[in-house]
Amino acid sequence: MTHLLTGPSGPPLDVPARALAIGAHPDDIEFGAGATLARWAEQGCEVSLLICTDGSKGTWNPEADIEALISTRADEARAAAKELGATGEVVLLGRVDGELENDRQTRSEIAKWIRLLRPTVLLGHDPWQRYRLHPDHRAAGFLTTDSLVAARDPHFFPEHDLEHHRPEALLLFEADEPDHGEPAEERHLMARIAALEAHQSQYESTMFITEDPETAEKERERFHRSQRGVLQRGGSWAGIALAEAFRFMPTDR
Repeated sequence: MTHLLTGPSGPPLDVPARALAIGAHPDDIEFGAGATLARWAEQGCEVSLLICTDGSKGTWNPEADIEALISTRADEARAAAKELGATGEVVLLGRVDGELENDRQTRSEIAKWIRLLRPTVLLGHDPWQRYRLHPDHRAAGFLTTDSLVAARDPHFFPEHDLEHHRPEALLLFEADEPDHGEPAEERHLMARIAALEAHQSQYESTMFITEDPETAEKERERFHRSQRGVLQRGGSWAGIALAEAFRFMPTDR
């Protein structure tokens, strides 16, 4: 759980020309930064998403058709990107859900995408979050930081035959101790919710919205309230109505 202890240490970023958000699974990016990406996209930022795993563990049904689930989750990721207004790439690395590793090959692939897409701002999971249970979130966070270092320095992965690239900023979501807020308006909150609801395969397991017609609408309303609450808490911390909270990291450390 994020603990909002003090307010932001600086103002929101200028809207970047390009942003790349990296998530462990389909829907992680939307939970972490959906409103911010929607606001930036609305203002002309080219938003791209890179999803590390295939989402193949994302069901409670032991009899599920896994190949069908993988295909569905890829389609949902692309639909969610549209809800955010993202006009860049939706990159699916396709690593097996639950088995993501911060290995050389995966760092090389992500660093290559950073060099190709040349984001002004990079976003990802905070790998230093305490007591994090899911191994993919830890791995994705360190893949983000380690791939940024590789992408920015010319002697990492020279086989890419691409110019190195240093993003101007790194924003980490799910941080225990955020120090940076990005504001949101009502429409950006609703874009975040719409993007999350594009992941229909995750209604039961992630959003706790069942197929029972007698309860589904109330559960959906509860989910909407919970998402509003996240941005309201971030906004209260930042001194505004709605905000998403991040840990800001300079990219020259």
